[in-house]
Amino acid sequence: MVSEEIDSVLKRLEEDNVKSVLLQFSDLEGKPKNVAIPTKQMRKALTDGISFDGSSIQGFARLEESDMTLHPEVSTYQIIPWSDEKFRMARFICNVYTIHGEPFTGDPRYILKREMEKAAKLGYTFNVGPEMEFFLFRTDENGHATVNLQDHGSYFDQTPTDPGEDVRRDLVIQLSEMGFNIEASHHEVAPSQHEIDFTYGSALEIADKVVTFKFAAKTLALKKGLHATFMPKPIFGINGSGMHVNSSLMKDGKNAFFDPEGEDQLSDTARYFIGGLLKHIDGITRIANPTVNSYKRLIPGYEAPVYVGWSALNRSALIRVPSSRGKSTRAELRSPDPTCNPYLTFAVMLAAGMEGIVNKIEPPESIDKNIFRMTPAEREAEGIRCLPWSLVEANAALMKDELLCSVLGEHVVAQIKRIGELEWSDFSKAITDWEIKRYLATY
Repeated sequence: MVSEEIDSVLKRLEEDNVKSVLLQFSDLEGKPKNVAIPTKQMRKALTDGISFDGSSIQGFARLEESDMTLHPEVSTYQIIPWSDEKFRMARFICNVYTIHGEPFTGDPRYILKREMEKAAKLGYTFNVGPEMEFFLFRTDENGHATVNLQDHGSYFDQTPTDPGEDVRRDLVIQLSEMGFNIEASHHEVAPSQHEIDFTYGSALEIADKVVTFKFAAKTLALKKGLHATFMPKPIFGINGSGMHVNSSLMKDGKNAFFDPEGEDQLSDTARYFIGGLLKHIDGITRIANPTVNSYKRLIPGYEAPVYVGWSALNRSALIRVPSSRGKSTRAELRSPDPTCNPYLTFAVMLAAGMEGIVNKIEPPESIDKNIFRMTPAEREAEGIRCLPWSLVEANAALMKDELLCSVLGEHVVAQIKRIGELEWSDFSKAITDWEIKRYLATY
């Protein structure tokens, strides 16, 4: 970075009365991380980077190769609006580098940037618009998280003013101050469940915003004595939380998914992109649904997609093409949940879709029936199969997917495999309340 740019950033920090800066990044599991520095250290951050111990971050590095540096992405500068004016804080999203000055191949942000550069060489820009669902639960007298409901509202309900409604309102206001374009905000189907949707944008920009969103939601909820959780299925018997991802490709300034003369006004590019997603969906599921709990959401009966197929009409399909056309033409992948790492999820989606375009992978016929109401025999006749039922099954599918493994790289694949196997091992050894109720008195 040239000295003029550095001076410009430092001047802006001074004008904004920023006293400290959060250098934010994402670990392999998508959890927001940060290093806080005083503003006077920003010149060093912008020139040499700020060192940190990569061995302390899940999936980053071994102890003997742990030294890494954070390099702020200047375009991501934002004042943190809820910080005290007297001690004003700002943040930068960072890229992770090795001590040798090379991009760290295990940095999720770098992986997405690399895939977007590949698409750009073919003339495409990848845009996404996630729909973020989350629960707001009460905390106990010690401030610890519980699953006690904050409200009993349902879809689009307007409940009386309470801390939950206040958090959602504050979240929209504060995110707007941070440059978010909020498309919609509403109560979701389950009690104490909410949704906030962003407008479309470049996948890298939106992945940054997903990480910021999680950070903001948890912080603002805590200020109201609540706990915001992105756990997919925290309570049995009610809907879980998803992160539906609307996606499209732009080329030459136009939406490449739209063709006014095509069937359903979809272009070949859109169909091939969907074909690529469906071909690689089992491996994508390991990235988009990364926890044991993710698969408690992916079951029939709670609106979450379970069956592999696509449709231009109904919401029961895994991939839905909403009715809007023209510049709003898009494909909505409905399986991801908000525990996913957005950088990795968008990267594998793009890679799968681009393979579909390059190799002209035709998707199966669009399914216009309600898949949830079809019998097993009807689904079998239509060639509709299930997504992986568990983390261990999805983990195995990813390991067999040569394309996705090449996108993620050896380091990340090895770490994802290790994390998945450890999580499944811990889960398999755990004794659940269900088992106690089922077997203790009976046997």
